[in-house]
Amino acid sequence: MRRIAATLAVVTLLGLGGCANMDSTEQRVLSGSVIGAGVGAGVGALTGGLGIGVGAAIGAGVGAAAGYVVDQVSD
Repeated sequence: MRRIAATLAVVTLLGLGGCANMDSTEQRVLSGSVIGAGVGAGVGALTGGLGIGVGAAIGAGVGAAAGYVVDQVSD
């Protein structure tokens, strides 16, 4: 359990470091895809239809598109 927690902490820190030089469009697309993947995985786990992985992939795609649209509308 400690190994998994340490791995997640390292991956999170590396991921946050990679976001330092992004412009607003890239940040919104990334945020949308992460939120969408989380929601999609949750829906996939709760419904059991296509599964967690497929739900996360679909959610990430929809979230990325939504993040891009939000960025274009807000500018």
